[in-house]
Amino acid sequence: MLKFDSIRHYHDFEVNAVFKSIANHPMMKALMGFTFPDTPESEWMERLKDVHTIQDFQEQFIYYSVRKVLEKSSEGLTTSGFDKLDKDTPYLFISNHRDIILDTSLLNVALKDHGLIMTSSAVGDNLVQKSFLLALSKLNRNFLVKRGLPPRELLESSKLMSEYIYYLLREENRSVWIAQREGRTKDGNDSTHQGVLKMLGMASDEAELMDFFKKIRIVPVSISYEYDPTDALKMPQLLAKSKDEIYIKEKNEDFVNLLSGVIGQKKRIHMHVCDVLDRELEEVKSHSCNNNKQIQAVAQIIDEAILRTYKLWPTNFIAYDIMFNTDRFASRYTVKEKQLFERRLELRVDKENKVIVDGFLAMYANPVVNKLKFTDV
Repeated sequence: MLKFDSIRHYHDFEVNAVFKSIANHPMMKALMGFTFPDTPESEWMERLKDVHTIQDFQEQFIYYSVRKVLEKSSEGLTTSGFDKLDKDTPYLFISNHRDIILDTSLLNVALKDHGLIMTSSAVGDNLVQKSFLLALSKLNRNFLVKRGLPPRELLESSKLMSEYIYYLLREENRSVWIAQREGRTKDGNDSTHQGVLKMLGMASDEAELMDFFKKIRIVPVSISYEYDPTDALKMPQLLAKSKDEIYIKEKNEDFVNLLSGVIGQKKRIHMHVCDVLDRELEEVKSHSCNNNKQIQAVAQIIDEAILRTYKLWPTNFIAYDIMFNTDRFASRYTVKEKQLFERRLELRVDKENKVIVDGFLAMYANPVVNKLKFTDV
């Protein structure tokens, strides 16, 4: 559909020509060399130029790229909840957001491993300014979220994206991933921005918004990394916020964060998909009288689902105990694990700057603080 051309991913009939145009790009060669280190360039190049669908590209190439990332930069991915999903049903996955590339990539790996429909995923257009990255993202079934628009254009862009997401779910039977808020969580506080839900509701063809939300099958997703490879990179923005200053990104900051998130050490990773929101939406519908209150209630439901199922690691408990000067969770980590965390803190941030130290600790400790609101962890 022409109306979506400004934001959509590639159609399958466009894919082969794009591959032929970027196969010799240095970044493509680097990606394929990383993914298939023992395969001659001529071999993967020939295979690449014979790809005609996004599905083939994801299953034959990107799936193995992500698996290689896991092998090189983590101690593995564990998952839970996927057995509750139907293999022929598209879902709208709303996830907490930790890593620019990996959150959605790991979800797709897990979906493929469970024989489920892989997603089309939202990506900020600020992250794909380079032509190669834009092409690669559209080959990965990413659609664009326009950033930095004035109010009138933002409203039009939000409506278009809402209609496209609904089109993918209903017409293409395609699952969709979207973050619960714009940008990655910098302080460990995962919360759903009501604007995301308002955007989704713009495509509603139902008299009742909750009926529409039931129709698009919302599934909250929690993802947690034992170590955030970009933890130190987030500190300048937190420092600016503490001073009530406007943070201005460096020219290549997004790309540095993207690359660091992919190749940096994460140790263990866990992803949980929650139940499809259904009964909860019926309750919201019966108790809330207007759309704003309904959206507020749905945001809280998604938050609670993500926080309740968020996998806590020793790093989270260590940071909590250091931050609050307690040994409340000392049984949840070893002396060696604490020493490693303290060493990381020492190496990655200026220990003389209390704001930075507190920000670094809070990033890891806040998931514990938030989960304690709902469960004994």
